[in-house]
Amino acid sequence: MRWIAVGLVLLILVLQSQLWLGEGSIPAMRRMQAAVAEQRAENERLDERNRALAADVADLRGGLQSVEERARRDMGMIGTDEQFYRVVIPRD
Repeated sequence: MRWIAVGLVLLILVLQSQLWLGEGSIPAMRRMQAAVAEQRAENERLDERNRALAADVADLRGGLQSVEERARRDMGMIGTDEQFYRVVIPRD
């Protein structure tokens, strides 16, 4: 009877060691949960960026005004009936 008790205690110790130290252990599970939460936050940030880019694309496809605005801002477009003035501030 004593050998059965010793065997059961050893079995419990082996199972507990797997729970705390093995491949699917509790600390490994917590690390994985933290990694999943971090990835979800990154995905949410990227989804927001994608929504903003999709809105920009829809705006560019829909109207000439947004295309002209981007051309002025990004490429320095000047209209045919406009004058360009550059103001140079002297350095001290």
